[in-house]
Amino acid sequence: MKLASYFLSSIFIKLSRIMTAAVLYLFLGIGALHAQSNIPTTAEYVLVTEFETGRILMEKQKQAPMKPASMAKIMTSYVVFSRIKDGSLALDDQIVVSEKAWKMGGSRSFLKPGTRYSIKELLYGVIVQSGNDAAVVLAEGLAGTEENFAIEMNLTAQKLGMKNSNFTNATGWPDTELTTTAEDLNILATALIRDFPPESYPELYPIFKVKSYTLNDIKQGNRNPLLYGKSAAENGVDGLKTGYTDESGYGLTASAEKNGLRVVMVLNGMKSKKERSSESARLMDFILREFKNYKFFASGTKVDEADVWLGRAGKVGLVAEGDVSRVLSRAERMKTEIVVSWMNPVSAPIQKGQKIGELAVRMDGKIVDKIALAADRDVEQLGMFDRLGAALSYLILGASSVPDSQGE
Repeated sequence: MKLASYFLSSIFIKLSRIMTAAVLYLFLGIGALHAQSNIPTTAEYVLVTEFETGRILMEKQKQAPMKPASMAKIMTSYVVFSRIKDGSLALDDQIVVSEKAWKMGGSRSFLKPGTRYSIKELLYGVIVQSGNDAAVVLAEGLAGTEENFAIEMNLTAQKLGMKNSNFTNATGWPDTELTTTAEDLNILATALIRDFPPESYPELYPIFKVKSYTLNDIKQGNRNPLLYGKSAAENGVDGLKTGYTDESGYGLTASAEKNGLRVVMVLNGMKSKKERSSESARLMDFILREFKNYKFFASGTKVDEADVWLGRAGKVGLVAEGDVSRVLSRAERMKTEIVVSWMNPVSAPIQKGQKIGELAVRMDGKIVDKIALAADRDVEQLGMFDRLGAALSYLILGASSVPDSQGE
């Protein structure tokens, strides 16, 4: 009994030491996951996020009430897209222009009263031309009245988690009850891109990057300034929508994808078209230059190897059970550490896929993400006499007595 106790005690001490040694530190760079809110901007309301994870890259008054103006038409588009997705509406379906729609002021598609237009034409009118008349036609065609359509807009907002928005019309036309936030518009834009991916719905989201559209022999250009020049060519800007009223100021909800990183940006409360154009381009350039999607390990990649205790192989690979990637700024990249840990050696038998370790991403000493590490193959256990011999050898001579490969 004493011998057995001594044997178990010795093994525990050695395993504890080996386990401590089997912690791999990879300093890759990352600080705290704080938004870059100290970047000066003339926009009153700002929220920039990374599309896949929703990580905030920049913010300013993201939950403060504001007016969306024509950025409300993103919700109008989302509702129409949803009808097309569920099959209750088709792009070649037609709707008649009402007197109310024809009389709409502000930006218009110059639709003719009593004339039928296809859903496709009306979507281009709403998204590219920012036509208030086209938005009202769609609202009346889908819900009977614009008021009924606004109810559907608000139900959709609730489903998407837009907690601080209230839509009163399909256009963003000034209304005391109309309200949203930069955060909610960001949620909406993200959902639209996610729920109607271009590869599945090539006739829907890609409308947002069309630079001009002609309807009734009247050609109008897209008001999104980032679709032109360097931003479109180098930054991969492909949407979404501008907005302006006296109360809201000049706003823009935009998205861009570059080098595998998609960002969604909402700006509002700027004082002129020129300011909206220059400020949105400056911030988009900065974000896409400063942040990158760093892919440290792909799912299935062998991260390290563990020693095997009493097995027919001396080593077993540790593979990541998921992708290990983070969107980081350059400054954060220099402070990141990835910690790989496992109980070493791993006792046989071992089954392929068996969890035997863990990879943790640490930022400022805090774990922010974990990925399981699994065995990359089966390892059989040694026979009884071989196990006894290996255990005694380990007890007397230490870890150095265990060969790298046993039974192979």
